[in-house]
Amino acid sequence: MTKPLTVQSDKTMLLEVDNPEFEACRDLIAKFAELEKSPEYMHTYRISPLSLWNAASIKMTAEEIIEGLTKFARYSVPKNVMNEVREQISRYGKVKLVKEESGELYIISNEKGFITEIANNRAVQPFVDGMEGDKIRIKKEYRGHIKQALIKIGFPVEDLAGYDEGNKYPFNLRPTTIGGIKFGMRDYQRASVEAFHAGGRNEGGSGVVVLPCGAGKTIVGMGVMQIVGAETLILVTNTLSIRQWRNEILDKTDIPESDIGEYSGEMKEIKPITIATYNILTHRKKKGGDFTHFHIFSANNWGLIVYDEVHLLPAPVFRMTSELQAKRRLGLTATLVREDGLEEDVFSLIGPKKYDVPWKELEAKSWIAEANCVEIRVPMEDDLRMKYSVADDREKFRLASENPEKLRAISYILKKHSTNNVLVIGQYINQLEEISQTFKIPLITGKTPLPERQELYQAFRTGQIKQLVVSKVANFSIDLPDANIAIQVSGTFGSRQEEAQRLGRILRPKSQDNTAIFYSLISRDTNEERFGQNRQLFLTEQGYEYEIYTLDQFKETVPEELLTK
Repeated sequence: MTKPLTVQSDKTMLLEVDNPEFEACRDLIAKFAELEKSPEYMHTYRISPLSLWNAASIKMTAEEIIEGLTKFARYSVPKNVMNEVREQISRYGKVKLVKEESGELYIISNEKGFITEIANNRAVQPFVDGMEGDKIRIKKEYRGHIKQALIKIGFPVEDLAGYDEGNKYPFNLRPTTIGGIKFGMRDYQRASVEAFHAGGRNEGGSGVVVLPCGAGKTIVGMGVMQIVGAETLILVTNTLSIRQWRNEILDKTDIPESDIGEYSGEMKEIKPITIATYNILTHRKKKGGDFTHFHIFSANNWGLIVYDEVHLLPAPVFRMTSELQAKRRLGLTATLVREDGLEEDVFSLIGPKKYDVPWKELEAKSWIAEANCVEIRVPMEDDLRMKYSVADDREKFRLASENPEKLRAISYILKKHSTNNVLVIGQYINQLEEISQTFKIPLITGKTPLPERQELYQAFRTGQIKQLVVSKVANFSIDLPDANIAIQVSGTFGSRQEEAQRLGRILRPKSQDNTAIFYSLISRDTNEERFGQNRQLFLTEQGYEYEIYTLDQFKETVPEELLTK
């Protein structure tokens, strides 16, 4: 049997999709390589230092990786690739940051050549306080800065300098929720909490847990809070996320409501458990001025900081986080991919990947819904095609996104799934308003008042309404467990993280049929199609296959009697 993998000397790997060993090979290499392209028949992965350091951080060895490559490779694995794997895996943990009894911070390594190289590097010198034998003394206030500088020159530091314990705040998880449902952490949730905490040792306490939307990242956050037992600052994407975290904490722990504070545009409370938005943290009165609310990081003696959706962490919060390295830090995300390329900053400032579960593994156990992904390629009418051909790139994308022919596609999907719970998600408000009016479906945008938003979400949850049109406000932290059809009509320029969030809206486990369908509507032969291929990368990374239809082909899948209704 022909093997599925071609490993190339430039550290790219080609994986043949139509091969019996495709899935087993993909599951292995996804742990230590990044997916770059995913057309129908051949996927391209790349091995990078960061992908290998993340693999090393979850205890993957060089020999495991090389053995796996050899097992699936069609041709012999290039020697330089094997050497790179051994070199980068060995680098993780070779350089350590430690705190001695005197309270001083030092960079140490058993490799004396590493210490010499680091001490003489210009990027590092602003943070160094001198040499003591074969140790480099670091200025205490630059614990985060030194880690950022070192990772950029190829030295991923293992931070063993320990943490301030913060103000104690013990609490318990409830065995039964307030709603009367039996509650206990799932095995993978418990395992991710333990991997992060590492028994309270200095090896634990900072890092990222990667779990699919719908897999209970909030529960993992509460599990970490409980095991750390200290006052906690939780950072989230928006005000609705604050409410959802608050509701989950009240439902599943014995923390009283009076001890939970909200710090947002609407309220400014500091309590033992405080939930704040990234938006409020990045607020400043004038461009280039000071950040008005950064004092929240020092407002309490926090023992833990939780970064929800860490792949969206704004750059200014990274800057503050570089000065918070003595606090335990937990990042929660469905994907380590960042559109701004700051994955190295997540690694050095929040911490390395501590736990990762493939989406398909949780799907197989019914912890999340089984998802099918369908792309429908919609034609353009001649007049619009002419307008498109003379527009600039940005306008081209908008014209393709708002193509009126997408209304026909929505009509076919709604007829095919008339009894299902359908979310229509898009980027452009005018387009969403037209969809809402055409199909008589309620609409939620950023301008929808919070009480009305919550009312509509609740009506959708209880089945009073079966269809909802939502703007990108629904990308994050919206809990709509019974949504099982999503129609993406427009999106951000090929954003993989957006695809993760939108797919996540329909992955909550269902009470009855545990399957879901994610439709993407794309204008044919446009730059939207090109961006769409980039977004598919995320779905392919998670093991989902894309079915692609033209509009006419999809119409044929809708029963005739439904089309004539």
